[in-house]
Amino acid sequence: MDIAILGGTGKEGAGLAARWAAAGHAIVIGSRDAGRARAKAAELAARTMTATIGGASNADAARQGEVVVLALPAAGLAQTLPEVREGCRGKVVVSTAVPLTFGGPRLFTPPPAGSSAEEAQALLPEARVVAAFHHIAAHELSETTHAIECDLLLCGADAAAKETVAELGRSMGLRPIDVGALSNAGPLEGITAVLATINRRYKLKNSGIKITGL
Repeated sequence: MDIAILGGTGKEGAGLAARWAAAGHAIVIGSRDAGRARAKAAELAARTMTATIGGASNADAARQGEVVVLALPAAGLAQTLPEVREGCRGKVVVSTAVPLTFGGPRLFTPPPAGSSAEEAQALLPEARVVAAFHHIAAHELSETTHAIECDLLLCGADAAAKETVAELGRSMGLRPIDVGALSNAGPLEGITAVLATINRRYKLKNSGIKITGL
């Protein structure tokens, strides 16, 4: 599958790119700076020993991808998404964004829409937004030589879109769990704040979530 990762020069986006490239997907890294995207793509291609990673501007990457992944800072969605709206039209768009504010009174600070995924859906009304991959630590993603020990929780309004994202999760060895409508994205994103707190308190880099009873 051709996957565009907007904001793919960051740790989370680069980790996803490495895992999916290793699984045989073709990746295009997106960035506001196309040159920076190409440099990161070359670095990841050398590290993963695959020629299936390229780089482009966010807008060009969105046009190229069958699936578009938002690995952008939550605060930057309103600025970036309007310029990629046409490239995302009709496509599955995966929101990994989490609205965290470090150093303030609240770590999890959702937007008025209720979640970053719902904000993304409002900004990309013709796209099929699925919220997923929030709880997979960048550290875990980048360590491609071992399995990731957590489940993939995802939610969205479109059943076919959710199945596409579930298959992307399976391709990197994750068990996908559908947790319902996109209105559940707020609680999903909020769990990331809990995991960040656990990591800090217990000096970890890779706490995760597993659902029992399934």
